[in-house]
Amino acid sequence: MRTQVGIIGAGPAGLLLSHLLHLRGISSVVLEKRSRDYVERRVRAGVLEQGTVDTLVEAGVGARLLREGLPHHGIELRYGGAGHRIAFEKLVPGRSITVYGQQEVVKDLIAARLEAGGDVRFEVEDVALHGLEAEPYLTFGGERLDCDVIAGCDGFHGVSRPSVPDGVLSFFERDYPFAWLGVLAEVAPSSEELIYSQTERGFALHSMRSPTVSRFYLQVPPDATTEEWPDERIWDELKARLETVPGFTLTTGRIIEKGVTPMRGFVTEPMQYGRLYLAGDAAHIVPPTGAKGLNLAVADVRVLTEALDRFFSTGSTGLLDGYSDACLKRVWRAQHFSWWMTTLLHTFDSDDDYGRRLQRSHIDYVTSSDAAATTLAENYVGLPW
Repeated sequence: MRTQVGIIGAGPAGLLLSHLLHLRGISSVVLEKRSRDYVERRVRAGVLEQGTVDTLVEAGVGARLLREGLPHHGIELRYGGAGHRIAFEKLVPGRSITVYGQQEVVKDLIAARLEAGGDVRFEVEDVALHGLEAEPYLTFGGERLDCDVIAGCDGFHGVSRPSVPDGVLSFFERDYPFAWLGVLAEVAPSSEELIYSQTERGFALHSMRSPTVSRFYLQVPPDATTEEWPDERIWDELKARLETVPGFTLTTGRIIEKGVTPMRGFVTEPMQYGRLYLAGDAAHIVPPTGAKGLNLAVADVRVLTEALDRFFSTGSTGLLDGYSDACLKRVWRAQHFSWWMTTLLHTFDSDDDYGRRLQRSHIDYVTSSDAAATTLAENYVGLPW
């Protein structure tokens, strides 16, 4: 069996790459170890940058996104007993974010690929990469897939990155001394926009997935487990961290999902080796405070699509050779913004009184200076492509 691009992973990066290549007349096969039901139900990111929305719409997979997604024109920073709105319509006119769950993006992309006759294979076992330096091919479940290029879109724990010989790649990592407890609840949002709340008890985020489903996050110790957080305790803590301004009451409801996510930053350099190109979480992880993970994956795929189109249409490897450098500029910008948001809003046990006063001064500056607020808004809605 042969195709032009072998894609490992049916998350947003792999599926979008396959679809964009199809629009350019380039063939691909997508291999995914999980079931279709699993990837379509897997709850992950939910904030789409302006550029991500534009990409999906231009690719013809944005109809449901435009119909059901929730456009937001600002976020609230809540601290010290007051809320401070970062107004996108004022600071970055014409640009916004859209709340639309990653699993919904995946559903739309799978539907589009299958409707177009795309080859997406689920529950594929024993994927292995071979011949990366010159003649790449994939083996899986007793089959062989020859290809010109392999795209590793299989996440942080996938097989793509570890298939590169030792010593070729460099890794840059930072672990944060806390985690996020994520909660999905069948309850209408208590706010029309996202709330980022900084308190002495720790950070909390009020988000949403639809008019009837809300998403919440709590800063917790890095070794926390969901068993330690029964529903009643979660709601009590969310109320303590979010009901800090006059007149705000958090509406509670049935919790339908909870999980603990480590907070870390991770970057692979370079994002390529031979005929293997890494994209999305296979190449980098950002702490979720800045809402950049899914959006970075889309940015990687856009760059890779242009490079592959040039390669297959002209034989030129110029854009492919520069793929990593082109992506890493945005990746490190997102790493910095995510680190900045994380340190701005979270409570660090290592902080003394001096450190806490510095943090307060930092938040005061962001909420009182148009220049600082504009920097936050520009990065949050996404830098231009």
